[in-house]
Amino acid sequence: MNRELIFSVGDLLCALPLDDVVETIRPLPVQSVAGGADALLGVAVIRGLAVPVVDTARLLGVDAPPAQRFITTNPAGGPLAFAAGAVVGVREVEPDDSRPLPPMLGADAVRLVSAVGVLDSRPLLFVRSDGGVRAAA
Repeated sequence: MNRELIFSVGDLLCALPLDDVVETIRPLPVQSVAGGADALLGVAVIRGLAVPVVDTARLLGVDAPPAQRFITTNPAGGPLAFAAGAVVGVREVEPDDSRPLPPMLGADAVRLVSAVGVLDSRPLLFVRSDGGVRAAA
């Protein structure tokens, strides 16, 4: 079983590999960046670094209230923050590798979601720690 950080995005549950998570913090001020990707909220200064902040709800194509947490990761391309809802906790869960990604996921969501699973009878989306943003470049 993999240890995953479970968090909400609107009514969805998402999971990030715990080993890829740097920290969870309260949302910080975000400066808009002209010409950025549609799902890029902008850049926030986190621990002295300018970190891109992605709108996880927009990437998944769901409605969600304003972010309650930023979840930071540090993939090979540099640090990244996910704007997310509440952090549910850390759980040992596995994706259901026998099921393909739902065909109705939009292009951004397909880049973001690596697998699906179930947690407490709810769908669980396994999210790439690079936000799928760098994979699209």
